[in-house]
Amino acid sequence: MPIKTLIALFIITSSLLSHSTLSATKGNALMPFTLESKSFTQGGDIPTRFTCEGDNISPELTWSGVPQNTKSLVLMVTDPDAPDPAAPKMTWIHWLLYNIPPSITELSENFHPDKTIKEGKNDWHKTGYGGPCPPIGRHRYFFTLYALDIVLPDLKQPNKSTLEKAMAEHIIDQAELIGTYQKKSWF
Repeated sequence: MPIKTLIALFIITSSLLSHSTLSATKGNALMPFTLESKSFTQGGDIPTRFTCEGDNISPELTWSGVPQNTKSLVLMVTDPDAPDPAAPKMTWIHWLLYNIPPSITELSENFHPDKTIKEGKNDWHKTGYGGPCPPIGRHRYFFTLYALDIVLPDLKQPNKSTLEKAMAEHIIDQAELIGTYQKKSWF
């Protein structure tokens, strides 16, 4: 094989191996950092049960491939399509959790944190999960899990901006699950 071909293959392979979604290892095999739910699939509809038209409870979430040097995890649930997906003006915050221990690999349905896991305030100015409740159209909901190289101090129920500032420079990797929802009825 020509030397230029070997160099190109080496560069491509090195680039792929350094990609952030392949940061976690288990033995000799690389494992991607993934976030999933039994309640809905990637890009699929979020069941009404988890929205303002249903029980407004959080869906079950599971993850794997947490990077080895992770000290804590942060979960943010956001809607970048607010208020109208045809003309979004803001990202609405539905749920903020931080200092999730890396030994935890799931959050149960209707999850309520213990004293170890801290909560931030959503855009209803409350802690806890606030389910999808789009005023118009079909919105996307991003469940993003961040692996951090530190345990954050008690930020006293921070908003998203404050939490992001505390996380800056400490994100090792992230996993994302996206669901969609459109109201079935109008109040």
